[in-house]
Amino acid sequence: MLAEGLFERFPLPDHIIALHSHPSLQTGSIGYRLGFAMANVDSVDVTVQGVGGHGAYPHLAKDPIVLAAQIVVALQTIVSREVDPQDAAVVTVGSIHGGAKHNIIPPEVKLQMTVRSYSDETRRRLLDSIRRITIKTAEAFGMPADRMPTVTLANREYTPAVYNDPELGRLLLPVWRDLLGAENVIEILPEMGGEDFARFGRTEHDIPIFMFRLGTIDPARMQKSKNPGEPGLPSLHSPYFRPEPVETVRTGVQAMTAAALKLLKTNP
Repeated sequence: MLAEGLFERFPLPDHIIALHSHPSLQTGSIGYRLGFAMANVDSVDVTVQGVGGHGAYPHLAKDPIVLAAQIVVALQTIVSREVDPQDAAVVTVGSIHGGAKHNIIPPEVKLQMTVRSYSDETRRRLLDSIRRITIKTAEAFGMPADRMPTVTLANREYTPAVYNDPELGRLLLPVWRDLLGAENVIEILPEMGGEDFARFGRTEHDIPIFMFRLGTIDPARMQKSKNPGEPGLPSLHSPYFRPEPVETVRTGVQAMTAAALKLLKTNP
């Protein structure tokens, strides 16, 4: 929508609000978070190059599998030793592929990782550290200059962090409490998941945005899940995630309508 000129073809809104289902809030309730609510999401591709050869003669090759293993372990120090413990960050290697046969040292190994953060400063630090550790580990390994790893940021998969405008949130919270009851308007922790709704607040127009979370779980199921020995509630995208449709949709429509009416009265 933004790429097709949403804010150029139509009048600019004063505020933008959205809702997103939540897998562990009960129906009839909503969740909120002021400030950072969801994370920056980056996808990074790394190709670890080596010099292939026979597994029986490793001294005649440069083994990219061993190098990739060292890189994966070294990357874990970014969050534990380079990021402020009061901040939050994730560096997860979700895919590693290299080699095709027991006795062959392959010429390359491919890594794919997801990188999560809240602030732009922390995001830059994570990405810079991934590049530094990857290249310097290869240098320490004795990899020739023409076989250095390549680190590629998949820009098309980047999603910026959701920052819920605190002033907008404080305007809407009394409306939702009056509508649903204060006990059903629940402050929740920020998450490392991503949501491209954030892009609406990251244009040059600097429009305040707010996304609240919608309870989806029947109260009886919620209570049962807390009993000893019972499995926990499934997460979003799980094949076992099962929202209760009627009450979920009803609450979502009511909460969104009440918020819209409040903002229309505030900005006639």
